[in-house]
Amino acid sequence: MSHSSDLNHRRKNAPSGLLDWLYTDIAIDLGTANTLIYAKGQGIVLNEPSIVALNSQNQAVAVGHEARLMHEKTHKDIRTVRPLRDGVIADFEVAELMIRGMIKKVKLKWFSSTRKMVVCVPSGITEVEKRAVRDSAERAGAKDVYLVDEPMAAAIGIGLNVHEPVGNMIVDIGGGTTEIAVIALSGIVYSQSVRLGGDELNEDIINYFRRNHNLLIGERTAEQVKCMIGSAAPLDEEIEIQTKGRDLVNGVPRIRTVSSVEVREAIAESVNTIIESVNQSLEQTPPELSADILDRGIMLTGGGALLKNLDKLIRDTTDLPVHIAEDPLTAVVRGTGEVLENLNYYRSVIS
Repeated sequence: MSHSSDLNHRRKNAPSGLLDWLYTDIAIDLGTANTLIYAKGQGIVLNEPSIVALNSQNQAVAVGHEARLMHEKTHKDIRTVRPLRDGVIADFEVAELMIRGMIKKVKLKWFSSTRKMVVCVPSGITEVEKRAVRDSAERAGAKDVYLVDEPMAAAIGIGLNVHEPVGNMIVDIGGGTTEIAVIALSGIVYSQSVRLGGDELNEDIINYFRRNHNLLIGERTAEQVKCMIGSAAPLDEEIEIQTKGRDLVNGVPRIRTVSSVEVREAIAESVNTIIESVNQSLEQTPPELSADILDRGIMLTGGGALLKNLDKLIRDTTDLPVHIAEDPLTAVVRGTGEVLENLNYYRSVIS
């Protein structure tokens, strides 16, 4: 039976309870930069920044896109908080407010409640951090909470059959962490969780502008610069853009021209750390699985996979085929959603 017909067979034969219409079961990719929600039977229903705007009484006044628009533009009575750092919850109360707010945005029936929730977590997190995720999900209203490792979710999301006795290497580069894992037989054979991702690259760009241009730029501007002209290896045609910020010498707003060469120099150290971690993971992989990776290549997922020429740099460094997943930003939530749709089939990959 092929993978797709196997999937259809499982879906057709999934038991449907009489009271299912009362519930909205969901899967969440709780990311440092973005939170994505998948609703059972409906697909991805939300993709918003992981940020909350709080008033002076610590009540949430905005969540997601609305809070992001306020970020770095607030007054003394409103502050914006990103409750996740390095892929894990750094502020439990705000994380709970954020999860509640996000769920409220996707409540399709006003009377429905969340029965099952599948949340993906970085593979390197501690039991204490797992407990924190579980508690936050339960306090936000979920009756049953299941956790799945991010690289496993990414592998399922890009259509790999994780139950096979075949090695697959996933490199998932998110906002706060880079997850590198070799997967076979429904388990993670080797994994490495590097607490470095897209946010670190933004920080590198901010520091570069401060040092080399005496210009102070915000996080959102750094993100735009990275997405527009950031690259891991030289481009066929280098690009220049104009960037606005505050001059550190006289304190007035200024415009500076910045090139893709400069941005590449700014993020080089962090990119090299990711490349070194991929090489270390390959060195730790059992030989039989290394042979599979040689045939199948390395799969890149997560927002960081979109950094220009990153696949080329990894290919040149490892001499292995490197593939960028289709729509890498949603690979993890698609996989988490797949687990939610077929909990029994994926029982061995959840905790």
